[in-house]
Amino acid sequence: MNNLLLNSIPQTTMPVSEVAKPVMSPGAAQANFANVLKTAIEGVNNAQLTSDEKTQQLANGSVDDLHDVMITAQKASITLETTVQIQRKAIDAYNEIMRMQV
Repeated sequence: MNNLLLNSIPQTTMPVSEVAKPVMSPGAAQANFANVLKTAIEGVNNAQLTSDEKTQQLANGSVDDLHDVMITAQKASITLETTVQIQRKAIDAYNEIMRMQV
């Protein structure tokens, strides 16, 4: 009975040469990483600009919804804080790699 169950499982093995192939070239990976980083930073900037705009509108009296302004400001603050933490972690990882002995 156990042999029947084991034989019914399809064998999925890949040759080592297939596994070791890189998915993309280093240059393409670098460009992709740069684009992702740029998009993330633009998102943080847009959150900050939206928060500033709503704060100015509240100060001018054109917006009455204080809750919306505060929520937008908190979102911008959290986004910026997260970005700073990611930056610190990336710098720490880079420094750790530089300390490695070859």
